[in-house]
Amino acid sequence: MNIRRIATLVWGLILIVASNTIVVMPTCAAPATTQSQKGFTPSQQEIVNQLQTADVVYLGETHDRESDRQQQLAIIQALLKHNPKLAIGMEMFQRPAQPLLDRYLAGTITAAELRQQSEFDKRWGYKWESYAPILEFAKAHRLPVIALNTPTEITRKAAKQGLESLTATELQSIPPIAEIDRSNLAYKEMILASYQQHAGMVSIASNSFDRFYTAQLLWDETMAERVANFVRQNPEHQTIVIAGNSHIIYGYGIPERVKRRLANPKFRQKTVLLSNDVNFERSQPADFVWEPER
Repeated sequence: MNIRRIATLVWGLILIVASNTIVVMPTCAAPATTQSQKGFTPSQQEIVNQLQTADVVYLGETHDRESDRQQQLAIIQALLKHNPKLAIGMEMFQRPAQPLLDRYLAGTITAAELRQQSEFDKRWGYKWESYAPILEFAKAHRLPVIALNTPTEITRKAAKQGLESLTATELQSIPPIAEIDRSNLAYKEMILASYQQHAGMVSIASNSFDRFYTAQLLWDETMAERVANFVRQNPEHQTIVIAGNSHIIYGYGIPERVKRRLANPKFRQKTVLLSNDVNFERSQPADFVWEPER
């Protein structure tokens, strides 16, 4: 993938390191495209057919591209026809929001209350209206929605002061530190290249980059733990994970960490990048690259 493109996908995390507030920097938006009312193109339908066999499907998005949510919803609708036991994991909600999501899905709070009480606008920063149709669809069809992400306060603290600064209470909101896997050097190099685009030419051993990379891994591992736990407890469900491309590309972020946790040779997952506007430096950035109908 083009290094500059990757840089835009993780720039929000660099801003966490640099400030006391979360400021979300938009990624490079692609021209808007919409799903044809006549259904999928043949190539899209073939992707959907192959996704039906996966236990977990990752739909990697560009956060400020409205059409990505439209494509995600269309894919979810198609997969629901194949398996009525579907669940949706969302990077956009942090783990403490799970009871609020459950209450929304049960109809005891409104969408407006979910948005306000989960502090969605502060903690995520992208348009609520972009994700609301997916939540509404989940509620209408009684689909579980899983809050995947690490609490902002913990990510910010780890990025600035390191994991050793976290209190016992804060550690309860993340996977055990021993499970944070740093062994994928290719992933580290990819994140370093994106970091250098905005922070300057620092070495892979610099303290600032190490804390930044730790925060990225913390995101990945927290989301992977949530996905793996749900799959383990609900094997009959197909789980659809909605997350940014940087957590999915090459399987480095969430997918390989879910696989490690489940350690099941029969477990199957597929990755989809909802993008046709990037240049890949390596082949096979995901199992599929979705090409929106023009």
